[in-house]
Amino acid sequence: MKAPTQPDLFAAVASAYADRGALSNPELYSAIAAATGLDLEVKQPIGRAGVQRSVWKRQVRWQQQTLKAMGVIEKVPGERGAWRLAAAENGLSMAKPGVALLGFSTNLGLAVWGDCSTALAGLDQPITLIVSSPPYPIQKARRYGGTADTEAYIDFICRAIEPAIKALAPGGSLCLNVSNDVFEPGLPSRSLYLERLTLAIADRFDMALMDRLIWHNPSKPPGPIAWASKKRVQLNVAWEPILWFTNDPSRITADNRRVLEAHTQRQVDLMKSGGERRATDYGDGAYRLRPGAFGAETEGRIPRNILSRGHRCADTQRYRDDAMRLGLPLHGAMQPLSVPDFLIRFLSKAGDLIVDPFGGTATSGMAAERLGRRWIVVEKVLEYLRGAGERFTSTQGFRWGSGIA
Repeated sequence: MKAPTQPDLFAAVASAYADRGALSNPELYSAIAAATGLDLEVKQPIGRAGVQRSVWKRQVRWQQQTLKAMGVIEKVPGERGAWRLAAAENGLSMAKPGVALLGFSTNLGLAVWGDCSTALAGLDQPITLIVSSPPYPIQKARRYGGTADTEAYIDFICRAIEPAIKALAPGGSLCLNVSNDVFEPGLPSRSLYLERLTLAIADRFDMALMDRLIWHNPSKPPGPIAWASKKRVQLNVAWEPILWFTNDPSRITADNRRVLEAHTQRQVDLMKSGGERRATDYGDGAYRLRPGAFGAETEGRIPRNILSRGHRCADTQRYRDDAMRLGLPLHGAMQPLSVPDFLIRFLSKAGDLIVDPFGGTATSGMAAERLGRRWIVVEKVLEYLRGAGERFTSTQGFRWGSGIA
């Protein structure tokens, strides 16, 4: 049997704690032996005195000490010699600042457990598209985070995306799906955080705003409850904005031919008949319709900047099923695969690198994987990444990493 490399052994030790919780050293040794096939009881002379010791047990303890130093594991109170993953916040295991561990990988991509400002720092590969749905600035923070302070939120987003923006290729894009359902504290008037966030990204990173795409979600729950359902002074929100920026509009990598939609039957019939037969003017002559218009055969219809997608899909349901089977907490704000799928097809081509700094359940990674793009997702909540990994197990080159298994 081939002996594991040090990275493999590190992965096995980290995975043992992620899978089994609190472990004493003997329990850890048993877990490593089961995972790697090593016989940890084999001893050999160590040092000048030639004392018989297990080399592999020493290696396991070395990796254990590394995890301790990184703040990934902690001593179990009241239990001698037992260690576990560091105490979870709100029931979630959050990566400490400075921690970046490989959760899982495929031939095309990497899912990293860590903080995006750390995990993406110094990335030397040009990024074509940064696509993400960060935590929203809501009054009541979700389990995975969030803040209602506008200035703090904007600074948080900018610091998080800065390492990726530094690696953005000329003409590359940044797409952020953010919330439209944010109000001034105690009032039915909307927060202007979107406008402030847009200006902050443009000013801090010299980015140009290409569009504010609309994600229309027909299955979005009614809300805001307080102002629409109770006070009756607002309307139910049915859409969320996707802010689309680029660092060089003159070299933008977008191509709408990659996202063409099927023609309606009426348009197909019109093309077959040679186009319009009438002539007329609209808008005081601003638009003129002439015989033969719309008669040329085209590959498809150019989409409008409104994406109508329900938030439930087969991919998100698969994640929910996997997470529940594993006893993991569910992510409370999942995005349907079709949203990043559209953006990735529109704004990149096969082989390009796609990065998601707020990876969540790695939906953008799955979309990129299926489209033949390289990808990196970063997520600071271990449980979300563990549940996400189950959907990738059948992809080419899948392998659990050092963060989870």
